[in-house]
Amino acid sequence: MHPMLNIAVRAARAAGTVIVRGFEKHNEVATESKGLNDFVTQVDKEAEQAIIYKIQQSYPEHCFLGEESGEVHGKETDYQWIIDPLDGTTNFVKGIPHFAVSIALLHKGRLDQAVVFDPIRSELFTASRGQGAQLNGYRIRASKPRDLSETIIATGLPFKNKSAFGEYALSLNKIFHEVGDIRRAGSAALDLAYVAAGRHDGYWERGIKSWDIAAGELIVREAGGLVTDFKGNNDPLHKGEIVAGSAKVVQGLVKHLK
Repeated sequence: MHPMLNIAVRAARAAGTVIVRGFEKHNEVATESKGLNDFVTQVDKEAEQAIIYKIQQSYPEHCFLGEESGEVHGKETDYQWIIDPLDGTTNFVKGIPHFAVSIALLHKGRLDQAVVFDPIRSELFTASRGQGAQLNGYRIRASKPRDLSETIIATGLPFKNKSAFGEYALSLNKIFHEVGDIRRAGSAALDLAYVAAGRHDGYWERGIKSWDIAAGELIVREAGGLVTDFKGNNDPLHKGEIVAGSAKVVQGLVKHLK
């Protein structure tokens, strides 16, 4: 395992411990609203601090971009860790056991290391650039369905911007009639990890942040999948939109999303 990936795994597990402890008493966790249908808990904040603390023990001069703490500037500007300490906070708040820790490392602007950790199922998805993707240490590959009618596709609703639902619904209607079925589970990081593992055949969503998808994007790519924006371009990280799956699946989705 790459040394920086090893540190990311340790950081993800440290955050996972915080999250599981909080989930056992989720009804007692203090929750704040950051905006319409956008929540943050004390667990999010504590988990993010646990991640940053663990990474800074080994790399004190690296930079960070966290969902809760924002940008933390360091002297080594070639390295930036992108962190979502609890992707799926609404699920966590409601007691739904489907959420994950997401940690990615950018090296000179390129995704280099990635971890998505589901602390409830103890599932650790990892990837290093050029080295493939793993689930709990075993190699994973994205699916290659013969036809869209055989696929299960994941998505996310525009719940933070409901005025955008009309446009989304048009695309959803077209896609739904071509694919086997659609899932909406509430964690972009796990949606992408599931694409990498072949559990989902594809995924699309708009209105997301870089920390939602950074780790998952690299994991999908290293599992042999394709990741684009809604126009089919290969750099979705800062576009706020993403499509993932095999080349055939992405092509089939993009034609309804342009």
